[in-house]
Amino acid sequence: MNDSLVVVPVRFPLTRHSRATLERAIEVAQARDATLTVLHVTLYQNKGDVTRRELKAAVEQSYGRLPKARYVVRRGFLVEEAILEEVAAAGADAVVIGSKQAGRWRRMVNRVFDGPDLEGALRRELDCEVVTV
Repeated sequence: MNDSLVVVPVRFPLTRHSRATLERAIEVAQARDATLTVLHVTLYQNKGDVTRRELKAAVEQSYGRLPKARYVVRRGFLVEEAILEEVAAAGADAVVIGSKQAGRWRRMVNRVFDGPDLEGALRRELDCEVVTV
């Protein structure tokens, strides 16, 4: 049994960039026969809550039912930090992020891991591959 896991953070409602990132994550997960975690982070400072059910419905409306998918909504002060926490807690093998998000991750990783190499830091610290869309 393969227990590989791919995490993809998305905005809600799904933006054009989130859809492109999600499409790539679906491809990566299917190629690896992995479970796909679709993650949305709601910032504490923003009003409004997104439910797992709403996130799942939006994804399934666009892509149909994904048989090996789970949907996670986290609250946090920093989106990138909440994503890192989910990646670490879930023991993800890969995280698929958009190129816009990659720049923010690099800045945060610089602060957290003391170096500009996002992919290297995640691989070293979390044993996780980063796929940038």
